[in-house]
Amino acid sequence: MIRGLHGLFYSSEPEALRAFLRDKLQLPHSDVGDGWLIFDLPEADLGVHPLDESGKPPSGTHDLSFYCDDIQGTVAGMKARGVQFREEIADHGYGFVTHFTMPGGVVVQLYEPKYAKKTSAPKAAPKARAAKTSRSKPSRPSKPVKGAKSTKAPKSARPPPGKGKTAPARKRR
Repeated sequence: MIRGLHGLFYSSEPEALRAFLRDKLQLPHSDVGDGWLIFDLPEADLGVHPLDESGKPPSGTHDLSFYCDDIQGTVAGMKARGVQFREEIADHGYGFVTHFTMPGGVVVQLYEPKYAKKTSAPKAAPKARAAKTSRSKPSRPSKPVKGAKSTKAPKSARPPPGKGKTAPARKRR
């Protein structure tokens, strides 16, 4: 089963680009030795776009973008760390978009999506706790605490009935 996506940037300035991703974008990373950093992104998504009327970009072209929840705040923070942007933030329909250039001439899009993004599935409860829970009597739903925020998504963000449901997780042996 595929668990994620690993991307690569080819750069004429690999050390500077690694430092940029680590220091300017503040991406979490693992040092695998000899100056190689592998950046651990918490989420990914993948889209497939058609070529335009002129056949561009050429088929087989790859493009990477970063996305965020607050483009104004993210851009301000990145600018404070010395990142230079190529243009102002613009509404592109699917989201609010801008671009910046990383070392080695790598141009990257940054956007705040307008569409709902699914989050990673919650981790399973530890086995000891799960076993105890399965033997206990079913509990009644708790009453909401006054002033507490609901974890339920607003109706506008919820999928229509029957949509977006996932299959139950299989038990591991």
